[in-house]
Amino acid sequence: MKFKTDFLIIGSGISGLSLAYYLSKLAPDEKILIITKEKLHESNTYHAQGGIACVWNNNDNFEKHIQDTLIAGDGLGDENIIRKIINQAPERINDLITLGVEFTRNHEGEYDLGQEGGHSERRILHVNDQTGQSIEQILINNIKKLNNIEFNERWCAVNLYVKNLKCNGAYVLEQDTEEIHNIAAKATILATGGAGKIYLYTTNPDIASGDGIAMAYRAGTMISNLEFYQFHPTCLYHPYAKNFLITEAMRGEGAILKDQKGNPFMEKYHPLKDLAPRDIVSRAIDSELKKSGDDYVFLDIASYKDSNFIKEHFPGIYEKCLEFNINITEESIPVVPAAHYLCGGVMAGLNGTTEVKDLYVIGESACTGLHGANRLASNSLLEGLVCAYECANYLKKNISSYKIKEFKEWEHGNAVPSSEAVVITQNWDEIRMLMQNFVGIVRSDTRLKRALKRMNIFSEEIDYYYWNYKIEKNLIELRNLSMVAEILIRCALSRKESRGTHFNENHPEKLELARNSYIKRPW
Repeated sequence: MKFKTDFLIIGSGISGLSLAYYLSKLAPDEKILIITKEKLHESNTYHAQGGIACVWNNNDNFEKHIQDTLIAGDGLGDENIIRKIINQAPERINDLITLGVEFTRNHEGEYDLGQEGGHSERRILHVNDQTGQSIEQILINNIKKLNNIEFNERWCAVNLYVKNLKCNGAYVLEQDTEEIHNIAAKATILATGGAGKIYLYTTNPDIASGDGIAMAYRAGTMISNLEFYQFHPTCLYHPYAKNFLITEAMRGEGAILKDQKGNPFMEKYHPLKDLAPRDIVSRAIDSELKKSGDDYVFLDIASYKDSNFIKEHFPGIYEKCLEFNINITEESIPVVPAAHYLCGGVMAGLNGTTEVKDLYVIGESACTGLHGANRLASNSLLEGLVCAYECANYLKKNISSYKIKEFKEWEHGNAVPSSEAVVITQNWDEIRMLMQNFVGIVRSDTRLKRALKRMNIFSEEIDYYYWNYKIEKNLIELRNLSMVAEILIRCALSRKESRGTHFNENHPEKLELARNSYIKRPW
């Protein structure tokens, strides 16, 4: 079936929903369609605990936040982009407050600013430890009131339709009917989030399979810095816990990392100890685990804060850990590093513009230059919010130049239902294990080359399956996941140094001249 809309937004996290809201206000006569492959709220944003970094009081200033971001980015951050985003932060935060987000206040009635690794000041606005969930719900509540915004849940984008480097829309699978629609739009915006599911251990939800990056790559955009995958140091370690993050804000409030003998160890790795940047902390934990042979380390807040403080500041974590018989007011939390945030992505401007005309990418799928080689904690929600605002204004400014152009219906040969879906689950599991073991926190040339050889085999099998069997969501995700994993490996192989979140034991030093990595699909 064919559909037409003025603006097609793929993804429903903070980037996609904020864009829809801003655009609706700027262009109330334009039709906006949001599609998301699961429920509207299911996104990386919803699972974000920590908060949004923003200069908010007189103890802090923009220059400090800018320098902290540049330091975390380890020489690859774009200072011009960083300044523009950070200087705009208070205005965008006030937008959220106006919409109804109630950031946590202290007993004096002022906003309770948290401290996280890499920040020189307290500047994290948060809603206890459920910031993303609160922001996501407030945005959903507001866009549902707007007449020119529609949304379709369980609609999974398959591919963009691009001709002569111009995007006319996308092919989309409606999962409940198994029908593939083509949606023509004046402009298509990818706000699909990250790709944590390429790794075995991740804090991301199941939807994070790199769909937007893979689709944009196939469309002809440049992909940059995919080797910089940030591992969050503290993911709950438990056989029945799935991808549950222990926010960095807990270390900001005094929690200490300890080995299984109860010994703190971060002082051996960085002057900031437990508040060092995430890449440092993740590698430190990885090193400790390799030396000890243990499966996890402990995060101890019970020894340093009283029960009421812990329950008040971290109610979500307290309740979740209790489900696994861990009382964080009395005992330490078992944690391991897990894939958390993709610092690279589709090369895009602050306003989402890409090399492909009428195709825009914002949020975690994009590489704007804000994060460089490593993201500073709580800068991600800020980037999504600011870039959504900038993209909406750019689309409004150029609205007269856009035209809807319909395109041909989906052609997929004589694809038939598969009787061997085990191929999908097998390849999915193998790729994630491969990435975890060969392309994880610490890498080597040998492991990267072996990983690339195996990815070539997986890609061949997946392509055959894709073109010969009926399209369904798991197959779409596997294809995208495989493609993003391969690009990441190629980016990592091209970087003959260690910088930010990329550490190669064969090249432990930094190159004198910092550079970005670039990968473009050969035609």
